[in-house]
Amino acid sequence: MTADKTAIARQFIEMIPHTRALNMTVTEIGDGLAQIEMPYDARFVGDPETGVIHGGAVSALMDTCGGAAVMSHPKSPAGTATINLRIDYMRPATPGQTVVARAECYHITRSVAFVRATACDDDAAHPVATATGAFTVEGA
Repeated sequence: MTADKTAIARQFIEMIPHTRALNMTVTEIGDGLAQIEMPYDARFVGDPETGVIHGGAVSALMDTCGGAAVMSHPKSPAGTATINLRIDYMRPATPGQTVVARAECYHITRSVAFVRATACDDDAAHPVATATGAFTVEGA
């Protein structure tokens, strides 16, 4: 992947309003791989009694990371949009910990890109969630 394409993908992802509102940071991007972190924030708690982050915030993180992986794929000409995304929640994210999503665009056609993703907190051996999805390939 060219440095220009990497920079454009990173800049695009970091300018999306919900990524900024959720304090997401792109920590790795290139050649169909992306990693994005979302720090713990009490504003995103879904259950005040436990302090667990709402699943919707984790979902947004995984969706954004999947899109970033597609945008950074060498065969992807431009932007993308989510066609479908299946998320399997394995366990609640540990309160106070950053959630890290890592996505791989493992196959791309002229019109559809396929992605796998995982979200983890500090316990990387036991994911918070996994996802598979299909995304559009712009210019198709």
